[in-house]
Amino acid sequence: MSKFTYNDIVRVAETAVESLRPGSVGWVVGVFEERPSGDYFSRFPPGIVYTVEYEDGAANEIHESWLEAGRFNEQRLA
Repeated sequence: MSKFTYNDIVRVAETAVESLRPGSVGWVVGVFEERPSGDYFSRFPPGIVYTVEYEDGAANEIHESWLEAGRFNEQRLA
């Protein structure tokens, strides 16, 4: 069972690789509990992979171990 679901707000863990933008907050826009076959998803460790869209519209696939529950800073959005 996935830790997060569609539209959840998540934060990328500080321990994540730099290309995943550690500390960034975004929305879950995809959940891959059963991964498609192929080279792309095989590079992730076993477990669930999420597509996370950041505030600026960019997105990354991120393994569940690099995500935590997050929230937006309301002052930044005003």
